Amino acid sequence: MRILVAIANHGTRNLKHLQVLLTEYRRIPFQVDIVVLSDTNKNLGQDMEVRVGLPTGNPWSLPFAHKPLFAERSNDYDLFIYTEDDVLITEQNIRAFLQATEVLPEDHIAGFMRYEISPEGKRYYSTIHGHYHWEPNSVMRMGEFIFARLTNDHSGCFIITRRQLGKALASGGFLLGFRRGRYGYPETAATDIYTQCGFKKVICISHLHDFCLPHLPNVYIGKLGVETEIADREIAKLASLNGGGEVLGPLFKTETGLQDASWNKNYYEFAREDLLALVPPGAKNVLSVGCGWGETESKLSQRGVKVAGIPLDCIVAVTAKAKGIEVVPPDMELARRYLAKRRFDCIIFEDSLHRFKDPVAVLKDYALLLDQSGVVVVSVPNFAHVSVLRKKLSGDLTLRRRNRREAFANYGLHFTTFLEVKQWLRQSGLTPMAWNLELGHLFKWIARLSFGTTRRLLLEKIVVVAKKAA
Repeated sequence: MRILVAIANHGTRNLKHLQVLLTEYRRIPFQVDIVVLSDTNKNLGQDMEVRVGLPTGNPWSLPFAHKPLFAERSNDYDLFIYTEDDVLITEQNIRAFLQATEVLPEDHIAGFMRYEISPEGKRYYSTIHGHYHWEPNSVMRMGEFIFARLTNDHSGCFIITRRQLGKALASGGFLLGFRRGRYGYPETAATDIYTQCGFKKVICISHLHDFCLPHLPNVYIGKLGVETEIADREIAKLASLNGGGEVLGPLFKTETGLQDASWNKNYYEFAREDLLALVPPGAKNVLSVGCGWGETESKLSQRGVKVAGIPLDCIVAVTAKAKGIEVVPPDMELARRYLAKRRFDCIIFEDSLHRFKDPVAVLKDYALLLDQSGVVVVSVPNFAHVSVLRKKLSGDLTLRRRNRREAFANYGLHFTTFLEVKQWLRQSGLTPMAWNLELGHLFKWIARLSFGTTRRLLLEKIVVVAKKAA
């Protein structure tokens, strides 16, 4: 078994992590040739090849340097490993990859998940965060193995066989140069094998330990990532799916067709204090439409409020349920029938209303579940925000060419503005009571200078509370 390993190492900050990687690769009982891709020459040992040079003048282009290297030596090795300089791959991971490859279809590649360990010894999967999530419809059983798809293709590395590299090169997508798309620069370099070459990355959830890699810096603790106790519960739910009659979801398409992934629906959101502030103080029953893992909703539960959630899918629903939230099927029609005899003091649409084809119809249907004095709290993105204008001016053709009438068909969302949200509420028989116009510190002084006229352009989110019209 001949293995070529390419490691991207810029500067000197991660040299201590790089040395850990090199020590591990040196002890693997295969013929392993290592090439360190660097911006400067480094003395890493006589057995180490250092390839100096950036593909472009931008230092972020260094991760792309593995592509021509693999193309040059595509016939000389059995396995090809690309990795950032702080992700540790062991012999056990390599052997697990080989076993998985034997049973997977040719257009699937066994991928990996990164984890970090907190100072208290807790393990967090940093690959799971934000809008990235498990696809409940993706579960595959191959002999003793169970695979599923996590929508985050980035793990800072990949392993492929000679055959897979050959197909990637033939596709024309592997050698695409320095750029960024839905991922940043280094992430794009590490995921092109999946996103541009006709392959699909899957995770072996039945033998997950063999496909988990330590991210040595442990820098994401408290910022992103899901604790293993939570992730393992969701993975157990995935593994239990057997094609029965359970409603899997998703509730709606949570990823947009826009180039910028920041408008994808967040599954693992932080608690939204701005929404919590708009829930009536005396509310006893609250419904959340488009519930993720339940951070916002659990804050209400801690107040003694009874919270029901229509989850994004049956996987994240497991986590929400563990936080004390009553979950119903992830289907709007089924959920409405299930809740038909219930009445709520407040219904929350947290970044979900604009994801339905007919928001007015959704509001009309669910307003019937409101108590007589109940309110609706809505949060949607503000597509009149200055950041959107900046992206348009910087060349984002998707935003520049947007057509409001065709937005949902093309991109899976409505390009919401204050005026549009106000029209939705009026057409559904609801009257706005208050708009949350609170700005961050950065924009407050701009609003003051303009006497408040720019306030709505500076708000990233449109947040409103509304009641039934008299």
